[in-house]
Amino acid sequence: MPKISVEVPAELIADLDTHVGEDGKFVNRSEAIRASIRKTLDILDEIDERQGRFDDEH
Repeated sequence: MPKISVEVPAELIADLDTHVGEDGKFVNRSEAIRASIRKTLDILDEIDERQGRFDDEH
């Protein structure tokens, strides 16, 4: 799996960390970030489809 590096503001990391760990929804930050990316891309695909911009090859 390719790795990427990004800079994230401290307040976003703090918010993210409230959702990670034993009491959180995700086991680690990587899982939380991957889930967020997937959800965002799904939403963008839905918007593109509604606007007639969806590419069948996508």
